[in-house]
Amino acid sequence: MQRLIFIGLIVAMVLGVTVGAFVYGDSNTRLASATQRIAAFDTDRSGGLNETEFNASRTETDITFAQADRNKNGEATSAEIEKAPTKTQTELAGYFKILSDIFLRLIKMIVAPLVLTTLTVGIAHLGGGAAVGRIGARTMGWFITASLVSLGLGLVLVNLFKPGVNFPVTLETAVADVSSVATSNFSLAEFITHVFPTSIVDAMAKNEILQIVVISLFLGIALQSLGKKTERVTEIMEQVAFLMLKVTGYVMAAAPLAVFGALAYTVSLQGLGVIADYGRLVGTFFLALFILWALLIAVGFLILGPRVFKLIWDVRAPGLLAFATASSEAAYPRLLEQLERHGVANRVVSFVLPLGYSFNLDGSMMYCTFAVMFIAQAMGLTLTWDQQLGMLLLLMVTSKGIAGVPRASLVVISATLPAMGMKPEWIALVLAVDAFMDMGRTATNVIGNSIACAVIAKWEGLLSDPKKDQPAVEAVLGSGESGSARPANH
Repeated sequence: MQRLIFIGLIVAMVLGVTVGAFVYGDSNTRLASATQRIAAFDTDRSGGLNETEFNASRTETDITFAQADRNKNGEATSAEIEKAPTKTQTELAGYFKILSDIFLRLIKMIVAPLVLTTLTVGIAHLGGGAAVGRIGARTMGWFITASLVSLGLGLVLVNLFKPGVNFPVTLETAVADVSSVATSNFSLAEFITHVFPTSIVDAMAKNEILQIVVISLFLGIALQSLGKKTERVTEIMEQVAFLMLKVTGYVMAAAPLAVFGALAYTVSLQGLGVIADYGRLVGTFFLALFILWALLIAVGFLILGPRVFKLIWDVRAPGLLAFATASSEAAYPRLLEQLERHGVANRVVSFVLPLGYSFNLDGSMMYCTFAVMFIAQAMGLTLTWDQQLGMLLLLMVTSKGIAGVPRASLVVISATLPAMGMKPEWIALVLAVDAFMDMGRTATNVIGNSIACAVIAKWEGLLSDPKKDQPAVEAVLGSGESGSARPANH
């Protein structure tokens, strides 16, 4: 599977660049054409085209003024017109996106019942309320520590490298559609109340992972306390989990196509050239991610020993899937399977992993501090260490419960900027390359949660040797990568 995913990555990049170059044409030629267009229709000599002027110059196959004026300032500049995807390009890219859209819809279809059944059965077999409390305390202790380290490391590195100082791109040349980012004021009270569901059906329908975790906790503890009286219910839940994990195996067969579609769409629309324009930002951020990886693996080595390297190798397929689709949620079913194959007991992985998707997104949290500080540096603002510490604590809270879906970090960043005295629309400075950086931070989330699951299992004495103790996934569904996991190791 990982070979097919890797092939999909390579082919998607080549085809995406080819399609982008074919439809876009030469950048200099497009810019010259946009400049001539402005010169011919700019009646008020403002250096750009307002909506009336733009519509006067528009053809039937041209983009609309709303698509051209991506900064929403009422003027379409030559840079905006040149960078805006054409109608033909958008349509071609859309065909690539169909593959990833279908896959992500199928993933959303199975994630909620998968989390509910595996987590409920896992808790029911934990062996007592004390065990749930102990594992929960250890899990949250690890998550909080990892969050502080991720946020703090990002803060230190962005102050060290200063990628935003003398940044050549301005708000006028960023050419980013700020309206695509949802903004809202963060409320701690609203977040806390949102964790608790009002309806099981509603939580399942909306794929509210944190709410499903709460439901599973109640169901699992109740089944555990009732014991033999509800053995049949526990057995039925377990059988449903088997069924959903088998369905997962069928869905995951389409993963290489989804990887191809997601990356081809991004590259054909934006091109790899945008990375060169933002080279210092992208380069320093990925260097920061590698440092975070090294730190996570080093801590894992202290607890797990050399086995941590085998763990990283075992989760390479879900890591590649997360990287290509920029969605932690897309990698969840495969990650659940691979962690069990590694020897992590289902009762641990089914408990820790769903919580990790809300509370332990290491890459996303590092990106939040990195992006906010980068924007401040690029706009010439100096934040004191007191302000930066306040930002770190604010992000520590606002990043909890962040959805494991593409670009969710932008919502947290846009909500944090006003608290730091900056305008939400300044997020346009990072939007151009956010899709590429989202790939790196999402893959980091997978690595962070994998190490967390293995560490908690080690502390609980529930990390087995798959060579001596055959994982249930292989006993039930056979060995090989096409199978799916089952809730076992009770």
